[in-house]
Amino acid sequence: MATLRAGSCKLLLAAFLLISSLHAFLVTSTEFTVGGEDGWGVRRSNRDRDVYNEWASRNRFKVDDTIHFKYQKDSVMVVTSEEYEKCRSSHPLFYSNNGDTVFKLDRPGLFYFISGIAGHCERGEKMIIKVLETEATPPPQSANENSTATSQSSPWPFPMYSLASAGAVLTASFFA
Repeated sequence: MATLRAGSCKLLLAAFLLISSLHAFLVTSTEFTVGGEDGWGVRRSNRDRDVYNEWASRNRFKVDDTIHFKYQKDSVMVVTSEEYEKCRSSHPLFYSNNGDTVFKLDRPGLFYFISGIAGHCERGEKMIIKVLETEATPPPQSANENSTATSQSSPWPFPMYSLASAGAVLTASFFA
């Protein structure tokens, strides 16, 4: 009987650790390289004036993601919306000119980036990134929607609350 109880405790501990570690798969961040392989810099063509905002609009950013700026003889600044519109800032919220800058998106909302080199922002070296709110609970479904839909952010083909329920059932069965 004691051996059975010790085995059950080990299995229970293993199940708890497995379920707890699954949370790490859901809480992940992504590093985005601004501008792809071309990096951060003034584009040669006027057609590319909006290249950074077009790039940002193709991506979905969430809190704790990072954006990586690769550049030469340039800089990157985080500024207010007014400074973004004016393409200049005497007191940026963030400044870097090391050629290899990683910036953490630490809150939901809008982030405004411009080059700190005179004339670069006016020639299109600027970008707005929208960081999405994190969903604490899934949005309610209407009666017309398919109730088997799963979250796109989850790497699992089944809802995570199923795992929590399974863990609760396993726990209850070991102590019964």
